[in-house]
Amino acid sequence: MAKPQPQAIPSVPQAHGLAISGIALFTDNYAWLLRDRATGAIAVVDPGDNAPVEAALAPYGGRLDLILLTHHHADHIGGAEALRERTGARLAGPAAEQHRLPRLDIPLTDGQSIAVGASVGTVIATPGHTLGHLCYFFPDPAALFCGDTLFSLGCGRLFEGTAAQLFDSLRRLSALPPATLVYCGHEYTLANSAFALAVEPNNPALLQRVEEVRRLRAQGQPTVPSTLAVECATNPFLRAPDSQTLAALRARKDTF
Repeated sequence: MAKPQPQAIPSVPQAHGLAISGIALFTDNYAWLLRDRATGAIAVVDPGDNAPVEAALAPYGGRLDLILLTHHHADHIGGAEALRERTGARLAGPAAEQHRLPRLDIPLTDGQSIAVGASVGTVIATPGHTLGHLCYFFPDPAALFCGDTLFSLGCGRLFEGTAAQLFDSLRRLSALPPATLVYCGHEYTLANSAFALAVEPNNPALLQRVEEVRRLRAQGQPTVPSTLAVECATNPFLRAPDSQTLAALRARKDTF
């Protein structure tokens, strides 16, 4: 009788990509917690306050490997230094704004790569809201961490840059895959929806999105992330055909 051959153990695909969760800060800010499934590495984007982030890290033993900053405003960086001191995490952010940030371990510029464990993202310069603003795009899942450059149904105010710069920045973001999840820095969608409706009251995609947003907020649920496809169909700033139109929309929104 032939000797039985040992059975091969079927390979189990290793989990990969990022697990992403939101951390509510202040009245309407979000920090984003990124966990690389393959390695367990953890990053946080824009920790404006350290205490809620530390609470979110507790299930992972307080581990934090990387802090990613999009720009220098206090509500996005306020907890960064305390988190670095407590966890030993490296701090990465825009090299162009490092004079207004906690000391950067990894100064970043447009086109560089940034890794959270085995998940590698791309740095995208998006001047407009601030001159050195950066966004971070990760491909698995397709996710954009866009700070205050792009909001659901809106965009950031022009505190430092020009409308032409912001227009170019938004065009770069709109060229990402349509299924990209848009993780912005604030829960502004409901407020933004009123202005979007004033601009395009007969846009069926917008009407559907506004109904969804109202339902979510009535239930106390977040409206982000949305997707880039949804934003391109509903966001008046992404739909502006040129920088002059964008400038007019932004000025109108500032006093809406």
